[in-house]
Amino acid sequence: MPKLLLIGGDWVAPSGGGAFDVVDPATEAVIASVADADIPEAFAAIDAAEQAASAWRAASPRRRSDVLMRCFHLMHENAERLARIITAENGKALPDARSEVAYAAEFFRWYAEEAVRAPGELGRAPAGANHIMVLHEPIGIAVLVTPWNFPAAMATRKIAPALAAGCTCILKPAAETPLTALAIGEIMRQAGVPAGVVNIVTTTKAGPVVSALLHDRRVRKLSFTGSTAVGRILLREAADQVVSCSMELGGNAPFIVFDDADLETAVAGAMVAKMRNGGEACTAANRFYVQSGIFPDFARRFAEEMAALTVGPGLEDATQLGPLITAAAVAKVDRLVADAVAKGARVVTGGSRAESEGYFYPPTVLADVPADATILREEIFGPVAPLVSFATEDEVVQMANDTEYGLVSYVFSGDLKRALAIAGRLDTGMIGINRGVVSDAAAPFGGVKQSGLGREGSHHGMLEFLEPKYVAATW
Repeated sequence: MPKLLLIGGDWVAPSGGGAFDVVDPATEAVIASVADADIPEAFAAIDAAEQAASAWRAASPRRRSDVLMRCFHLMHENAERLARIITAENGKALPDARSEVAYAAEFFRWYAEEAVRAPGELGRAPAGANHIMVLHEPIGIAVLVTPWNFPAAMATRKIAPALAAGCTCILKPAAETPLTALAIGEIMRQAGVPAGVVNIVTTTKAGPVVSALLHDRRVRKLSFTGSTAVGRILLREAADQVVSCSMELGGNAPFIVFDDADLETAVAGAMVAKMRNGGEACTAANRFYVQSGIFPDFARRFAEEMAALTVGPGLEDATQLGPLITAAAVAKVDRLVADAVAKGARVVTGGSRAESEGYFYPPTVLADVPADATILREEIFGPVAPLVSFATEDEVVQMANDTEYGLVSYVFSGDLKRALAIAGRLDTGMIGINRGVVSDAAAPFGGVKQSGLGREGSHHGMLEFLEPKYVAATW
């Protein structure tokens, strides 16, 4: 029997009885069957969210906080089971999956704390005729659409602030990785999340189902994480009902290393920034700009570290790099590498796919990548690092900003004043200085340009699910 949909607090089968398979990327074997929802289930989820909305909206901030904190503790109690589910359906190495579960749980804890701190304002009008009160109220039913690369963290990063704000929601997880979302749904039921407050709809018909959700007047919020191309489509869909949108879209992160950087720190940072989740992350370093004086040593040391990684099925203890998510993902990475090499890039390590079972691609470092290589323009989403040499600060800033994306940048330098000055010139929403990871539940995550709209995490994340209401009062 396929795993069912969570609607109105119950596990229910879709009216059409459809199901789809979930595949292990390491073996290409089917590991589960999941209910395949259609438009009737989308409307049923909205009905459930609407029925639960008034009571959850009226729930005290402390009650919401307590429920979210129970979710946090239950996620920790189930951490190893969740990590193994993630690895089985996503492929990432088990240490990566364990880290994701810990990170995902933090959003429940952070927003348990934020739930009791919703902002408000009180002041006197300049003319003195009245007082100005600004309240922040739940925006309404929220549709949450999450990707396959961080199936736990992307779900909790949206669910937790929505619930803290007093919203009910409908989660549509990626079809490649639905099992993690369903497991988190059961944890939330056990934690006491009221029926209908969180509904989970798994489907292979993402376009029609999400479109139906966005065209129902009861839905007032869309929070989406995924590609810029899909984000553009959803923004058009959301316009019909003027639905508020938060968008965390694609990235093309520059990783800048200056001559005065500590080599070991820079290489260690590069390994984290590039290889977290096997490179399948919007925050992954996509373009490595290394100043000419340190370039040869950096390329050599980085390639040594990459070549030393153990590649294999994520559930094996020795594995440091698992498979990519699909055969199409492997084909894309292979195409980008082949294009770069054909245009003059030099393979330092890796560079060609081994014929084997599963969706594997070797850790790869390319040096002297030419400016016209497609790999410097497209998001790689794989374990490949293209290296480019630069001479001056102005040159590297120009190259780093020469993209439609603006999610995150990384800067390595022994001179903090220089690093901060460069950070001020980079067109990205986040900057990592002398570190290869920026994600934190307490920090505002998001980008500029075509990398998205709005922020997730920190107090900004809850504000995305709140509407300010102005009251003019005389007393």
